[in-house]
Amino acid sequence: MQDNLLHQVAFTLIPGLGPVSRKKLIQHFGTAYRILQASEDELRSMPGIGEALVKQIRLHKASLLASLLAERTVRFVTQQNIQPLFITDPAYPQKLLHCPDAPTLLFWKGNIDLNAAAVISIIGTRSNSPYGQQVTEHLVASLPKEVLVVSGLAYGIDAIAHKAALNNGQHTVGVLAHGLDDLYPPANRNLAKQMLNQGGLLTEFHLQTKADKYNFPRRNRVVAGMADATVVIETAAKGGSMITADLAFGYNRELFAVPGRLNDAKSAGCLQLIRQQKAMIYTGPEQFLDVMGWSFPRPEPAVQDAFQPDLSQTEHQLVKFLTQKDCWTIGELQQLLSVDPGSMANMLLNLEMQNIIRTLPGKRICLL
Repeated sequence: MQDNLLHQVAFTLIPGLGPVSRKKLIQHFGTAYRILQASEDELRSMPGIGEALVKQIRLHKASLLASLLAERTVRFVTQQNIQPLFITDPAYPQKLLHCPDAPTLLFWKGNIDLNAAAVISIIGTRSNSPYGQQVTEHLVASLPKEVLVVSGLAYGIDAIAHKAALNNGQHTVGVLAHGLDDLYPPANRNLAKQMLNQGGLLTEFHLQTKADKYNFPRRNRVVAGMADATVVIETAAKGGSMITADLAFGYNRELFAVPGRLNDAKSAGCLQLIRQQKAMIYTGPEQFLDVMGWSFPRPEPAVQDAFQPDLSQTEHQLVKFLTQKDCWTIGELQQLLSVDPGSMANMLLNLEMQNIIRTLPGKRICLL
């Protein structure tokens, strides 16, 4: 296991060899070990592997420094219970395999399966508005629990999406632009620790790799590539979120952008994506889930029986309606039950006090 990992780490440390070339080599030779053992003539026979790369591979195999770094990485991964995910590993995020520049090796620290049936990336500006926060929290709260929420663990929209997922009992993954021996930004350290119990942290970067500006675009391709859909909440016309959005568009992923005020710089990027017909206009969770076709069976909540002595017949009917879809408006429920606003308010208060329902923005009601 460790010998195999040592070869995989050493292979990814070869300078000048990018993910596209690595992918070709793996497809041809099968394993990192076989690539590192290949003769120069075997390497030269590969299309796209020129003399310069053959020389780099030969020098790398003989480099003591590279060998020491690979051994140090293997020790750290083992000590910290980090799961290395080589591109041929079944636990590797399979959606990334469809991206031509997929990372060859990922380092994963968490407690969930990265190959969830439904994955959403939520991205946006680091300096969000209250509106951006509200839209993000509403979206995450309306997602089925089976949906994995991915973002970049940055300030602003990223952190809001991660926190909202934690608060709603959903799994969430932060994709990092540095090694797992560090955490940037430092203000999100506590958030990252919480995520390890309800998701985790993912990176392609090795030990002692700092969060340099050049690493963020590489990080962004993982955020875009491992998701079925990317939602841009707020962003300026230029910046990391626009890079991620363009990557998602290039990977043929579903792309949504939240429309904002015409004179708001924080919405300029979203409006641009919509105008260029790269992104679909995001109008709310119901529209998003409908477009994605994400429908998961909701189990009958155990709280119905547990609280039965404290519920009236009409309240039982209300709970039954709530099991039929994710959320209802108060007006819809009132019409279904044929009750007056005062009676409806009393029932909702009773159910909320007993932790059976919750109220979302827009006066929408759903089960806990």
